[in-house]
Amino acid sequence: MDTKQVTILDKDYPKLLKEIYDPPIVLYYKGSLNCLSKKCIAVVGTRKMTGYGRTVCEQFVKELVRSNLTIISGLARGIDALAHKTAVEANGQTVAVLGSGLNNIYPPENKQLAMDIINGHGAVISEYPPDYLPRPGNFPVRNRIISGLSLGVLVVEAAENSGSNITARLALEQGRDVFAIAPNDLIKDGAFAVFEPEEILDELGLKW
Repeated sequence: MDTKQVTILDKDYPKLLKEIYDPPIVLYYKGSLNCLSKKCIAVVGTRKMTGYGRTVCEQFVKELVRSNLTIISGLARGIDALAHKTAVEANGQTVAVLGSGLNNIYPPENKQLAMDIINGHGAVISEYPPDYLPRPGNFPVRNRIISGLSLGVLVVEAAENSGSNITARLALEQGRDVFAIAPNDLIKDGAFAVFEPEEILDELGLKW
């Protein structure tokens, strides 16, 4: 599928993303951006998830999809990939935000998952040109897009100073809600401790 692009001046540019202090001027994407016109929530977490983290991630994502929310994440190993996969399997919509160009899906083992998303379940997007290589510094920068597209961010298991915690703190700076299942340091910083998906929907003012 060909790479498409949308600029910040286009009417199809995600409205919530325009509100952050440094929105990308151009977004490259494959798939459809229609799912970004729905309510969106980010689901992020550790690359080394526990059995508990897997169970909770699947439970929450299924319920959020059932409530017609689009799942935003970063296609990383662990919780991110599981959030996308669960959304696809639940016949929901999801958007993967890359830290590389769309011709360099990273990590490479998630290429098929990216194709599954593109083929009818949302979009894979990046602010980087299609052939741009994944570099370590790209990923913290792209996290502002993950939170910027979303009404809130759900963090499922995250180590201190991890990419997930960076996303959560960016979300707090952007005035977005942050929901934490395990990481207590985020709760001290202003995140909501949640135990059921309904608590997220209630806090966001969404019916369930």
